Amino acid sequence: MNKQAEVAVAMRGITKQFPGVVALDDVTLQVRRGEVHAICGENGAGKSTLMKILSGVHQPDAGELEIAGQSVQFHSTRDAENAGVAIIHQELELVEELTVAANIFLGREPRTRFGFLNDAIAKRKAQELLGLLDASISPEEMTSGLRVGDQQLVEIAKALSLQASIIVMDEPTSALTDAETERLERTIATLRLQGCTILYISHKMDEVFRLADRITILRDGRHVCTVNKTETTASEVTGWMVGREISEHRFRSQQTVGKCLLEVKDLCVASQDSSQSVQLHNVSFRVHAGEVLGIAGLMGAGRTEVLEAIFGASNSQWQGTISLGGQAVSFAHPSDACKAGLVMVPEDRKRLGIFLNLNVTENISICSLFHAIRNGLLSKKAEEGIVAKPMNQIGIKTPSLTASISELSGGNQQKCIISRWLLTKPHVLLLDDPTRGIDVGAKAELYELIDTLCQSGLAVVLTSSELPELLTLSDRIIVMAEGRVTAEFSRDEANEKKIMTAATLA
Repeated sequence: MNKQAEVAVAMRGITKQFPGVVALDDVTLQVRRGEVHAICGENGAGKSTLMKILSGVHQPDAGELEIAGQSVQFHSTRDAENAGVAIIHQELELVEELTVAANIFLGREPRTRFGFLNDAIAKRKAQELLGLLDASISPEEMTSGLRVGDQQLVEIAKALSLQASIIVMDEPTSALTDAETERLERTIATLRLQGCTILYISHKMDEVFRLADRITILRDGRHVCTVNKTETTASEVTGWMVGREISEHRFRSQQTVGKCLLEVKDLCVASQDSSQSVQLHNVSFRVHAGEVLGIAGLMGAGRTEVLEAIFGASNSQWQGTISLGGQAVSFAHPSDACKAGLVMVPEDRKRLGIFLNLNVTENISICSLFHAIRNGLLSKKAEEGIVAKPMNQIGIKTPSLTASISELSGGNQQKCIISRWLLTKPHVLLLDDPTRGIDVGAKAELYELIDTLCQSGLAVVLTSSELPELLTLSDRIIVMAEGRVTAEFSRDEANEKKIMTAATLA
């Protein structure tokens, strides 16, 4: 094999600008055929933009792109797919009103010899693809009924259906359980044996060093370096990513815990299916001012359902008692919870957290607009003034206050949601997997923010799919399995083995 044929992807001098920001500045990158090539960098470093150019979502303002030695210009994702390039987006691109099978083959539907849609073949092929991922998802199920982790698996199956020779995976495990991640890694190994090239974006250094052959680091839209995995360390890569030292965060050793702000007693929630089986069983816990209560559990354990019921965002009826500041409450809508001083950051920020049709300022101020009323009218100047403090406090990177929220990286979108709630001056903050898709630098900043909020007297309830994160942040941890609380640990008692043992109890 000659040297040119060994290069699957060559990108030279790639530059891309959006209004007010240079997303990529003269980036050059070569990826070899059959390798797993990790792309690392902070949120906003340009990783996703570079991969969207490779997959035809964006077109570069300058630079050249080659696939297998041939110069190409992609004007759409269809052009890229025809050249053998597929992308698994971090932000899910599924049509919720369609079935799983219909999403996998959207725009490429199998047809009969008479030109009619062939649903039977679509379902069979979808089942085969999901089987490769060991995903227990029915091809006939509506995508809207799936949790984020299962939707992610459908996205992966969709990319596999293209039989692409180059697959871009943008944070593919951000919503997957450990077992699902292991299955995906086995699939990646199989694809490599078939000669497939994988470009893998991840903030998880253990994944990067387990899977990748080489690592490319981007920072502020520029190419920092490309190194062999065996010639570097996770600490060195992190330093290149952020351009500074990231110290491991630790909460203050002695917490000042105040009165009980949130108490849940015997919370039960029935599922909406025909069997009316219960999905939450007598869940009880308390959280105090200045305390972080972590909720651990595998996907499907009921972590999100607990927070949604408390916040008034559950579509199912619940029974039990929820008390806020000693008073029994029952919120019919999240707006009622917000008025009472209880707010929630959802795990799916694109669907449930941000308003894509609003700009950055509007996304942050939407629950506090009454502060910007002047003489009976909304003052844009006053609106921008009230969002300035939380934006500076959290460190949101945005081209301007009026930039579209869709222009921001996932981490900065998450910061906008948190800023929105801080403006309401809450007493209890519910965080559902808040660092999903957020880089190591932004995580450290978020950890510091949670610490600061606790010191100011907030009570925080936190779920996370990453056990080290729960162990770092939580004062106490309750563990859930199949809708039940199976264990509770203090900070000193908790460790990964104990938590996993309790999380797998039947």
